[in-house]
Amino acid sequence: MRGRGRSGAAAVGCLRGDVAIRGVLFDSGDTLVGPRGGRWNPRFDFESVLLGHAPAPAHRFRSAFAAGENWLRSSEATSSREDYHRVILAELGVEPNGELLAELSAPLDVPVFEAFPEAPGVLGHLREAGVKLAIVTNNWGTAESFLRLTTQVGLGEFDACVVSAEIGCAKPDTDIYRQASDLLELRPDECLFVDDVRAFVAAALELGYLGVAICRAEPAEDPGVPSIRSLEEILPLVGLP
Repeated sequence: MRGRGRSGAAAVGCLRGDVAIRGVLFDSGDTLVGPRGGRWNPRFDFESVLLGHAPAPAHRFRSAFAAGENWLRSSEATSSREDYHRVILAELGVEPNGELLAELSAPLDVPVFEAFPEAPGVLGHLREAGVKLAIVTNNWGTAESFLRLTTQVGLGEFDACVVSAEIGCAKPDTDIYRQASDLLELRPDECLFVDDVRAFVAAALELGYLGVAICRAEPAEDPGVPSIRSLEEILPLVGLP
């Protein structure tokens, strides 16, 4: 696994070995899907919901969202979306009443994310080849609800889904990777892990999984983590044209 910023064909030589890749574990956000409205948190309807309940200083939204992001980075995997919204509302000076908090977290009629253009086709090719597919995501909600959303955006069905909030641990914790490969009934060395966060890929490599970082904007600069620029580059990694 050496070399700087490896991608595409270079990563193939690093990953392919005597053991065939029989399963692919995918991160979700910024790997398979991007955020509707251009940001992940808070979701795209935050301002409209909030202003329907209380006035808020628009010039403080940026600092409030930054406070929420800092809270997310330091919070436990089981922390709630409601607690996250409380942090932002406190920064805005808005009283977090129960009705407002409920509406901010209420399910929407449309998914909060959109599939990257190449994702449905790549997943379809993998399924046709008999490769098992799983999602491993640091996220709120349940596997059932998350899989319902991925189906709505055209990603099709997955063999397994592991959501950090549901199981009580998050990447790069060992258990979240293990639960996914166990659900696929595969060994780590039979699975390829794909994530946009290189540290999470590095953790998977340490556990015996194969792994690549997807870096659409710029090549990876981590000498120990191979990278790809598009999901289409996964296909040759598993021996598909």
